[in-house]
Amino acid sequence: MNRVKRLLASYTGFIVVPWRSDAAAAQRVVFCVYDETEELRLRASVDEFELATRQAGHEWFLFDLRDTFAAWLTGQRYAESYFQKPGLLATLLPRYLDYIGDEFSTFVEKLPPGHASVVALQGVGSLFGLVKVKDVVDRLAPKVKGRLVVFFPGTRKNNNYRLLDGYDGWNYLAVAITADKEV
Repeated sequence: MNRVKRLLASYTGFIVVPWRSDAAAAQRVVFCVYDETEELRLRASVDEFELATRQAGHEWFLFDLRDTFAAWLTGQRYAESYFQKPGLLATLLPRYLDYIGDEFSTFVEKLPPGHASVVALQGVGSLFGLVKVKDVVDRLAPKVKGRLVVFFPGTRKNNNYRLLDGYDGWNYLAVAITADKEV
């Protein structure tokens, strides 16, 4: 069984466990941690995660971050200047985080109300070098009444997460699910 199938098996075992309705936003975050080399395989298997979620009696909604930076940047008044001088973007990146938050809010507002739903966040690798995943999760988690499942390409050791295993990570107390075991 490949690593994505093992991750799916771990996720399936986790998602069938009854949820507490009084959990705080940070306690409702689930990180599905996988090796960044498995990105395409995971994307091809997302429907299986949805199926496992629905079979456990939960609704499933997918929000993809992959194209958000391009959509945000092309909407900027001085977009061409940023393409010519990318160094100017550093001061503008906090607005990108606001854009993600606004897009996610619009997405979540269209969802049926309920605490038994899963909102899956895909494409977090596209945030690398732009904004911190922790900041995005902190902004989005309170907007989800059910569970926020983050497909995370990177590593986790002792609650320290490293996106794409490329730089120092951060400590986050979300539930972590891996291909090896469920934590």
